[in-house]
Amino acid sequence: MTTTALTIGRGSYPLILPSIRDSRLHVAAVIITIHVLGQIGLHFVVSIWQILAAILTCAVLEIAITFKQKRVFVWPASAMLTGSGVGLILRVVGTPPDDHWSTYAIGIYAAVAGLSLLTKYVIRYRGCPLFNPSNIGLVATFIVLGTARVEPLDFWWAPPNLWMIIAYAVILTGGLLITRRLRMVSLALTFWATLAAGVGILAASGHCITANWAFAPVCGFDFWRVVVTSPEVFIFVFFMITDPRTVPDGRVGRFVFGGLVALVGTLLLAPQTTEFGAKVGLLCGLTLVCAARPVFDRLVPRPHSLDDTARRYISDLFGLARGASTPVRLLRLGLSTFGVAGLAAAIIMAGSPARGAVASTEPALADLDPSHMDPATFPRVTVDTAVTDWDPTLTGSNMLQILMTAAQNLDVENTALLEGDPNILTQVDHGDRLDEMQGRIRQSLAAGTIRIDHYQPDSIQVSLLRPFGKQDGLSLGLNAHGTVTSETYDAAGQLQGRTTAPFSVTFVVRRATGARWLNVAVLPADSDARAAT
Repeated sequence: MTTTALTIGRGSYPLILPSIRDSRLHVAAVIITIHVLGQIGLHFVVSIWQILAAILTCAVLEIAITFKQKRVFVWPASAMLTGSGVGLILRVVGTPPDDHWSTYAIGIYAAVAGLSLLTKYVIRYRGCPLFNPSNIGLVATFIVLGTARVEPLDFWWAPPNLWMIIAYAVILTGGLLITRRLRMVSLALTFWATLAAGVGILAASGHCITANWAFAPVCGFDFWRVVVTSPEVFIFVFFMITDPRTVPDGRVGRFVFGGLVALVGTLLLAPQTTEFGAKVGLLCGLTLVCAARPVFDRLVPRPHSLDDTARRYISDLFGLARGASTPVRLLRLGLSTFGVAGLAAAIIMAGSPARGAVASTEPALADLDPSHMDPATFPRVTVDTAVTDWDPTLTGSNMLQILMTAAQNLDVENTALLEGDPNILTQVDHGDRLDEMQGRIRQSLAAGTIRIDHYQPDSIQVSLLRPFGKQDGLSLGLNAHGTVTSETYDAAGQLQGRTTAPFSVTFVVRRATGARWLNVAVLPADSDARAAT
């Protein structure tokens, strides 16, 4: 800290500025670098004004509060970190993508950041904040407003590219250097190792989530890999759970704290079926463990005492201490082993709602003959660069196969309408489209009139549709133009009439159950399908 004087009117007040060695400045440098990368290369859906609204709100509040309490002006380094953390992780549904200067929802960013900062003055324990301010503010926001209004930063930011490599290098290098200086490496590594083990148990049990950046549910090893190598998780590890003012002081306390946050976070994310729920569950782990600090501190050795060594603590816990008798050692080892097995079983049981929702094979489309589809009859297809940038395999024959599947899905829908059988639809439709088509079948049965549509596109443009605010998963938009022939049948299946008209719509497809590409929506052409998929 460096101190100088600031003169305002007739008064002179101390002005306290941070030292260049202040670790808060180093954390700020890392987070600001990630903000910059997010704006110029990673396409974060957050604007500069939204980020500044969060940072400036915290800075002004901190300056005002400290001046009122101490009659000094203090550089609000910690407060700005709180605002920067909120700006990095919080996303508000409806924010225009790639609009760096949008002022949309800056009031929400200011309110969340301000309330987060105030918690460190209102909720205190032993003279320090009980909760990490940005953590508790974000958790409360996500729980209260829900995924229809807000959501956290994605687990996965972009396909592997130069921007992601730079982001990882900044996070890992900066994080390791800062945690080493703060003597928090053991806490960070314990958290990460425990999380990797817990999520590994979930992954082995068949856990799946849907995510904004994936065409199909993320399951098994992919789920484990995504979580434990997520850049957002590394930010959580290095720059949130390692806040010096909200973690225990002792070596054993920090070691156990890191493992406990990971364990509670794993249990909370286990039942979640969406990325939103998984991320909020992980964030809640830190909130709940911080809330338990008054009890937690009674169960670990006193900081800096002779017993405050992780090696001795683990030895005592698993019955490996040399001074204990053999029966005592065996009893402790047995109880510890039983406890570990019980925790593993609890994780598996907690994850049961997120299993069994994914099809492992293509559905059997009985009595349906797609052989009349001739790839040569398909129109000219253009694929947006955003699609191939995300997945280079989505072109050529692979894309043609997707288009043929979507066309077959439309034929199956017509069969379901003619037969009045909504059960057929589950093989080719999902989400909004399934609800829509099941409704059409009910209406047709009630009216005694059936209408089916045969589409003949002249051109198709394929785009990438990233949902925002509804965690259903990444989709492809097939923006098609051409002619549609509508046929009307009576209840006996007799053709009553036929009309032809131009059409212009976007067919939205996604691998919603992990196997077949399913129709999930049909929207007006060129419409914003972000929230509808």
